[in-house]
Amino acid sequence: MPLIAPSLLASDFLHLEDACKMINESEADWLHLDVMDGRFVPNISFGIPVIEHIRKATKKVCDVHLMIEEPEKLTPSFKKAGADILIVHLETCRNLHSNIQQIRSLGMKPAVAINPHSPVELLKDILEDLFHVLVMSVNPGFGGQSFISHSLDKVRELKKMITKTGKDILIEVDGGITLENAPYLVEAGADVLVAGSSIFQAKDPKEIIRLLKRIA
Repeated sequence: MPLIAPSLLASDFLHLEDACKMINESEADWLHLDVMDGRFVPNISFGIPVIEHIRKATKKVCDVHLMIEEPEKLTPSFKKAGADILIVHLETCRNLHSNIQQIRSLGMKPAVAINPHSPVELLKDILEDLFHVLVMSVNPGFGGQSFISHSLDKVRELKKMITKTGKDILIEVDGGITLENAPYLVEAGADVLVAGSSIFQAKDPKEIIRLLKRIA
């Protein structure tokens, strides 16, 4: 069974508490929180104050995805806000190993995200230091995009790299995930599925989460 991480970015921001309640009552494993700065990506989402309140409203693992420049400047603040997992982008970190060390030293699980254009080989020298890798299956910055099919090949390739390490490193996939393409991702090696629109735009979001959870 894959872990399911609903993306709050796709929820109704006027009713975030209701969204958290729905996720709490569902079979979701994590809550995925997208932080955008308007620099690395052409959009701004929410930041530390919102995450502080979300942390109070949920018992789920808070999987915080930083789509921001210079993440090291705010890493301690995200720890204080309640992040359990902190994801930084390969493309924004000049000293990625230092970023990962910083995250781990603060008591969070470190992860790295890679954009659709970035080859997974770039993670070779950092892979064993990670809790998981986030494969972006859409271009970061906006919800509701269509799944990039080449992402399946990246997941397969990454799975082979992880197997060679002999370590339990998770593969998370984010972007355009539906009940139709999720089985192919799990077959390719994905462990965590981030789903936004397919959950929050459904008539019964908890049922979609239940169905995604049972994909094998």
